[in-house]
Amino acid sequence: MSTVDLQALPAREPAYDRARALRHVRRIHRIRTLGLALGGLCVASVLSLRGVSAWWWVALALHALIWPHVATAISRRSADPRRAEARNLMLESALGGMWVAVMQFNLLPSVLLVTMLSVDKVGARNLSLLARSTALLAAGCALTSAALGFPVRIETPMSVIVACLPFLVAYPLTISSVMIRLARKVTRQNRRLEELGRTDGLTGLGNRRLCLAVAQAELARHARSGRPAVLIVLDVDRFKDINDRYGHPVGDDVLCGIATVLRECTRAIDTPARYGGDEFLIVMPEADLAGAEEVARRVRKRLAALAFPGAPDLACTVSIGAAEADPGMQNVDAWVRAADSALYRAKAAGRDGFVAAGAAEGVAA
Repeated sequence: MSTVDLQALPAREPAYDRARALRHVRRIHRIRTLGLALGGLCVASVLSLRGVSAWWWVALALHALIWPHVATAISRRSADPRRAEARNLMLESALGGMWVAVMQFNLLPSVLLVTMLSVDKVGARNLSLLARSTALLAAGCALTSAALGFPVRIETPMSVIVACLPFLVAYPLTISSVMIRLARKVTRQNRRLEELGRTDGLTGLGNRRLCLAVAQAELARHARSGRPAVLIVLDVDRFKDINDRYGHPVGDDVLCGIATVLRECTRAIDTPARYGGDEFLIVMPEADLAGAEEVARRVRKRLAALAFPGAPDLACTVSIGAAEADPGMQNVDAWVRAADSALYRAKAAGRDGFVAAGAAEGVAA
């Protein structure tokens, strides 16, 4: 009889999540219950031909019908449910070897039992667990066979074949469906992790990694086709003073408010992102400096009307610099430096303004 090991059970991670481990135990309980019931049917079909004592029938009933629930209770009460499940699997392997010997190596159910006891470990790619469980299976089989006098009757009559069919069909399909669901879950989690790796946790905008990747793609497109693109750098004026006076929660509200304004004031093809600290970037494909100036005007207008519940007297302003993509720019760093240089000129001109790279003075948007 068999159960399934869908994850590397013996490994205990540093950040051990007991709730996650208990979910794993519940998942195994459902599969173990099915596997042992169907495996028990295979063994029972052979025992009915051998005329074994009533004690073997009692042992089979305990193993096939009672043990799944006992094993789950043991794991749930354990300080380390995953290690408890690993021990349960070891015991089940030894008992599986015992039943192979009791069946006197009847060919189909014996092969089926050994295969199902191994396939779950192979599916989980836990070769260490597979090696140990196989050794215990062999030991259980050898000791039981020796105790019974090494009886061997490998022929499999039709009644046993029929009894093995549910185990042969239903159990692998069940394991496959569970592993498919787990694979889909892992895929969703990986996508989520990738998304988190490209998203700023506070504002929900793209992060530095994302905006630089988009800027690199736009710079390469400009070099190929000559199509225009603009990079805007935006910095909150006197942000340190805001944090010092109103506290960091209000500072966070300011950053989130700016993020909302940037989303509302840019086009669907633009990429607003938090570059770091109180600095934001906007990558604008198919735009020139006049388009960047219009966006800057809308942003500053919206920010002037922005209210913060934690600081009703706070007026948030920003300084904005912009630079067009240029064939002479070797990389994104050069593009960012050009926009950043315009930003510092806007700050030097008194803040709360817009400067385009190459312009002689700040231009109020």
